[in-house]
Amino acid sequence: MKDEVRQEFDPRQASTPLLDRLKTCAQRSSVAFHTPGHKRGQGISANLRDWLGQAVFQADLPELPELDNLFAPKGVIQQAQVLAAAAFGAEQTWFLANGSTCGIEAAVLATCQPGDKIVLPRNVHQSAIAALILSGAIPIYVQPDYDAEWDVAHGVSPTTIKTAIAQHPDAKAVLIVSPTYYGVTSPVQEIAEIVHQHDIPLLVDEAHGAHFAFHPDLPPSALSQGADLAVQSIHKTLSALTQAAMLHVQGDRIDRDRLTRCLSLVQSTSPNYLLLASLDAARQQMAIQGQPLMEQALSLSNRVRQELEQISGLLVLADRSDLLPGFAALDWTRITIDVIRLGLTGFAADEILHETFGVTAELPGLRHLTFILTFGNTNADIDRLVSAFRVLSTLKPQPQLESHCLSSSSFLLPPFSLPPLTPRQAFFSAAVTLPIAHAIDRISAELVCPYPPGIPVLLPGEVITTEAIEYLQQVLAAGGVVAGCTDSTLETLRIVNG
Repeated sequence: MKDEVRQEFDPRQASTPLLDRLKTCAQRSSVAFHTPGHKRGQGISANLRDWLGQAVFQADLPELPELDNLFAPKGVIQQAQVLAAAAFGAEQTWFLANGSTCGIEAAVLATCQPGDKIVLPRNVHQSAIAALILSGAIPIYVQPDYDAEWDVAHGVSPTTIKTAIAQHPDAKAVLIVSPTYYGVTSPVQEIAEIVHQHDIPLLVDEAHGAHFAFHPDLPPSALSQGADLAVQSIHKTLSALTQAAMLHVQGDRIDRDRLTRCLSLVQSTSPNYLLLASLDAARQQMAIQGQPLMEQALSLSNRVRQELEQISGLLVLADRSDLLPGFAALDWTRITIDVIRLGLTGFAADEILHETFGVTAELPGLRHLTFILTFGNTNADIDRLVSAFRVLSTLKPQPQLESHCLSSSSFLLPPFSLPPLTPRQAFFSAAVTLPIAHAIDRISAELVCPYPPGIPVLLPGEVITTEAIEYLQQVLAAGGVVAGCTDSTLETLRIVNG
């Protein structure tokens, strides 16, 4: 059914109402006595103007009457959002100028009151933790399926969600991440059926899956599988500018008026119209050319997989749905490569690839590198990537990970457990800073995570374990970056004082 719908072209999708109106306003001769202060580029730094040109600054405009208002759209923004909803398979779509982060925050705020429970996997993005702090919701953490062979947390199984709701029948919402950073989707349709039996909404962090609706060989989109709300980073896998995202809703389990109010709390009151217009343009591009563009990306992915698999010492993540119930499907445009057999950590391999070969991964980890392929890549890009790995495989460096290397599952909580304090309680509690050795078994007052992907190892309100500290120290020693904490060297931690 999804394929048939996508093939029925709506001629209205050829239009770009917001982009066209912004272009008209930018080209109009007028005197600006409004923000921004550079006055349509007249006062911009010469260095910046010489690099980017004048046109982009002429289009950097505020909420002029002709450009509509993001928080009460009645004109071109509303028209653009209606077209986006149709293209992505939603009943209603909101444009986001603060990335998927604000969409996740608004989704939780719109479905949970302070003290309400929400079921969510422990490997959520830190934006979900921010949402818990803002909303005061109580997290019921569930375990994603752990893949020991790859040392990767994948999706969440329907049985896990069913058990969590059975143990916490008063939960007000379920939030899952699908796809993960590695391109693995959860069985969203089965999870939606379970969640809807309790008449609560299913929220999906689909930040990395904006392209799913546009090719039958990609995993089905969350909306097509029954999700009530999906948040997508249109900039991650499509052609919008960085920080441009969308929030999609269907059905009646989400209070849309409340959602609109919540979005106004977490978005800038001065949204960048270049970002919003890029969403309009990206939607038109996919509505008209989506399938051939994704065919191009899948063709590149197929080629790079075949060539990388021929290089000794490399493993490329493939479909493992027959082994793990939380692994429903794999986005084939996401390439995850295990480099440990080359005697390298993912961080070390990333540094060599970036500095020596000019090949830059999306996500380095302790033993993997993940690359995102889109229709913006070319065969020349693939040539360079494969060539770099061929050279890398011949370097024969000394092993950089000990045989007793901790797995990324070492910091995960027992399933369905409640933390000693909610993230909000911990965040607003009095805190003290202690040397790392003295913080063990105390309650964390801060969020600590390797970034990217922004999946926290320590959360506000959780007990700090030896395993979590050792894992973070291992990441730092291997060349990774730990973010979110006050002391990025990890010599000290802030803990709840009490």
